[in-house]
Amino acid sequence: MDKLPKIALPVIFAFIVVIILISKSAVTIGSGEAGVLYKTFGGGVVTDESPLGEGFHIVAPWNKVFVYEVRQQEVLEKMNVLSSNGLDIKLEASAWFEPIRGDLGKLHQEKGEAYVQRVLLPTIRSAARSVVGRYTPEQLYSSKRDAIQQEIFDETQKIVSGQYIQLNEILVRDVTLPPTIKDAIERKLKQEQESLEYEFRLVTAKKEAEKVTIEAQGKADANKILSASLTDKILQDKGIDATLKLAQSANAKVVVVGSGESGLPLILGNN
Repeated sequence: MDKLPKIALPVIFAFIVVIILISKSAVTIGSGEAGVLYKTFGGGVVTDESPLGEGFHIVAPWNKVFVYEVRQQEVLEKMNVLSSNGLDIKLEASAWFEPIRGDLGKLHQEKGEAYVQRVLLPTIRSAARSVVGRYTPEQLYSSKRDAIQQEIFDETQKIVSGQYIQLNEILVRDVTLPPTIKDAIERKLKQEQESLEYEFRLVTAKKEAEKVTIEAQGKADANKILSASLTDKILQDKGIDATLKLAQSANAKVVVVGSGESGLPLILGNN
């Protein structure tokens, strides 16, 4: 009994040490993450092996694991840029990106955990200033938004392609012009729209007038042809046909006496 405390204390101490070592050695990588292993006595950052995947891992307690998110991420950047004529433009753009999993060790070794602030954002700002400087405020406001977005993506991609970052998309979310410039552009666009609408009405009216003229000419030509084809003999025959039809009607009483100047029978009365 006297020896029990002397034995128990080292056991308890060893148990505590083991628990501490396990806690220091156990690493859990979450979903959508990967770990970069740093070997304190083994050459530092491991770049020639795949990063640690999702799940539970045991590493030496004197080593470290740096966890990175490897899913697609988004970063938003607001910046002031100059147009081709030197006007200050406020541009809001976001980038969809993800670190290249196989190069995660190199990314950590060369760029560090703050690679977004050190590499990606400066590149987006530089590309945006270069691209926007080629366009006028009117182009930025209306017709060139998609083209600008694609050009910023292309220029950013050229720079980050060798920086262990996969760039998926650049989205230009907002372009804010100085109020006076914006109002002037809107007035100009409104005037252009009104001018196009007026030209459309003129073209429509002209076509309608041409249609009426063509219809009138057609009717005139038809009447001319009909008048030329109606002889006295044809008119007399048609009058006889009409008289016979009227005489055959059950609701009419016809008395015919002599004939008219045209030679047709005279209808004196009917009910």
